Amino acid sequence: MISRILKIIVPILLLAAGVYGAWKMVESRPEVVTEPVKQVVPVVRGLLVSPEGVRLSVYSQGTVTARTVTDLIPEISGKVLSVSPSLAAGGFFEEGEVLLRIDPHDYELALIRAEAEVAQATLRLEQEKAEAAVAAEEWAKIGDGGSAPPLVLREPQVAQATAALQAARATLAQAKRDLDRTEIKAPFDGRVRRENVDVGQYVSRGASLAQLYSIDVAEVRLPLPDEQLAFVDIPLSYRYDEDSKLKGPEVLLRADWAGAEYVWKGRIVRTEGEIDTATRMLYAVAQVKDPYARREDPKRPPLAVGMFVRAEIRGGLLSGAIVLPRAAIRGSDTVYVIDRDNRIHFRRVEIFKRERDRVIIQSGLEKGEVVCISPMETVVEGMEVQVNLQEAVS
Repeated sequence: MISRILKIIVPILLLAAGVYGAWKMVESRPEVVTEPVKQVVPVVRGLLVSPEGVRLSVYSQGTVTARTVTDLIPEISGKVLSVSPSLAAGGFFEEGEVLLRIDPHDYELALIRAEAEVAQATLRLEQEKAEAAVAAEEWAKIGDGGSAPPLVLREPQVAQATAALQAARATLAQAKRDLDRTEIKAPFDGRVRRENVDVGQYVSRGASLAQLYSIDVAEVRLPLPDEQLAFVDIPLSYRYDEDSKLKGPEVLLRADWAGAEYVWKGRIVRTEGEIDTATRMLYAVAQVKDPYARREDPKRPPLAVGMFVRAEIRGGLLSGAIVLPRAAIRGSDTVYVIDRDNRIHFRRVEIFKRERDRVIIQSGLEKGEVVCISPMETVVEGMEVQVNLQEAVS
C-alpha cells in the first residue's frame, strides 16, 4: 500500500520541483538590452572631374617590311668567277658594290668582233660615198641635163652602207653592255634575304641568284577600322610629298626585344586607298627612315624586317575633354556621380572615344563633379558612400 502511494507522490514532487526551478531561472535571467542596427556605408574611390586638352591617338599593329624587294638576276650567261662576301644571307651592301663577277672572256671576244665589224662597215660606207661622187661627176659630163636616177648616183648603195654601219655600231654597243654586265652591282643600299649562287657555278640569263631588300626605309602596314579615321588625319586620297609642308600624322612604333621595350618614330606616308570589304579595315602605311642606323641608344636594336610592332598614330588635340578610366563607365554610357552629400546619382554621358584603358567624355559632366570609379555590385539612386578621391587619369 505504501509503495503504491510513493509511486504516485514521487513523480508529482519531481514535476513540481522542475516547474519551480524553471520559474526561478526565468525570474533570475538578466534583462536584454536592444541596440539599433548600424548602417554600413561603403568606401569608394572617386575622381574629381577636370576638363583638359587630350591628344587623340589611334592604335594598331603590324609587321615591319622593306619598301623595295628585288631579285638579283643576271642579264648574261656564264661561269661565276667570284662572289662578294656581302652576298650572303643577312649581309649588308652599298649601292654600286660589285656582288658577283661572271667570266668575261667570251664577251671580250665578242667586243673585238664588233669593233672589227664597225671598222669594215665604216670602210664600205666611205667607198660607196666615193663611188657616188664619181658617178655624179660622170653623169654631169655625159648626161643630157636631166636628173640622174638614184641607182646611177648609187644612193641605195650609200643608204645600205650607212644602215650596215649603224647596225655594226649597235652590235658594238651591245657587246660593251654585255661586257659591263659581267660585273653584277648592287642597285641600292640593302641587305640580302637569301642567296643561291657560288663560285664556279654556271648561271643563265634571267635566273634568280639572290633576293635583296633596301634598308633606307622600313614600312609597316597598319589596319585601321573605318570608325577610327575620325580621330586622325588620314584621308583616302592622301599622297605623301616629302618636299611639301603637308605631312602625314606621326607614328610611334613600339616593340619588345630582349625583355625591354623600344620606340621608333615614323610617319604615315600613304593609304592603300581601299577599305577591305570583309574586315572594314583601311590599311595605312607608316615609314621609318634609316631603320638600321645606330641612334643615341646603342642598346636599341635596328627596326629589322619581320619585327612585330605596336603602333600609336598621333592625332589632333581635343580641348575641354574629360578622361575617365574604363571602370567608371557603367553599362554603355552611364556613370555614378557623387554629390556633396556623398550620395550616388546615375548620369548618362556622351562618349567621344573609347580606348583600351580609358574613355574620353565629350559632354554630360561638369568641372568639379566627382565620379565613382570603384566596382560596385548593388547600387541604388541616392545611396550614401564614403569617398576617397584619386588622381586624375592621364
